[in-house]
Amino acid sequence: MKIDPANLDWAGAHELLIGAVLPRPIAFVSTVGEDGVYNLAPFSYFTALSSKPAVVGFGIGRKRDGRKKDTLVNIDFSKDFVINIVTEAIAQAMNQASGEYPSHVDEFKEVGLTPVKSDLVKSPRLAESPVNLECRLLQILEFGEPPRINSFVIGEILRAHVQDGLWKNGVIQGDKLKAIGRLGEDFYCRTMDRFEMKRPIIQP
Repeated sequence: MKIDPANLDWAGAHELLIGAVLPRPIAFVSTVGEDGVYNLAPFSYFTALSSKPAVVGFGIGRKRDGRKKDTLVNIDFSKDFVINIVTEAIAQAMNQASGEYPSHVDEFKEVGLTPVKSDLVKSPRLAESPVNLECRLLQILEFGEPPRINSFVIGEILRAHVQDGLWKNGVIQGDKLKAIGRLGEDFYCRTMDRFEMKRPIIQP
């Protein structure tokens, strides 16, 4: 089977990507709007881009009518955001927050989660997430044509908050974190079934 993404419609190209690029980490992004209303939404087009400076990025699509989603509107305003790592314990709340709520709705309240004041950015952190990344906006890249424009938001991590007990010898303990990943369709995966492979040492 040979597939040229340019020959697919939006839905077909989307299914190709989410079925091939997996498992995908989930950025549970918290922001604040100009009106002071908090927003909380998950995005699985999420990755690390650089270690020093510590840079991460995530992709946001548009609403069906082409308007910007609240997360993007808020980031345009505040120039910052917080990425909260999703664990098994908050998976159901994360899924509930993925709904397209009106802009005046505070998703923290809607799904029963707790905002916490950040140290260095306006956007709140998520108390129930064991890892929070306070980010300053660096750049927004745009791809596609209206109404299917996709924005890739790039931010520098100004401060990371890691729950006590997860950080040991300079490493986050993945077995204790219990993060989840996104698969295709409506499926997710746990990260507890792991195996180790040491990187090869190549002699010059």
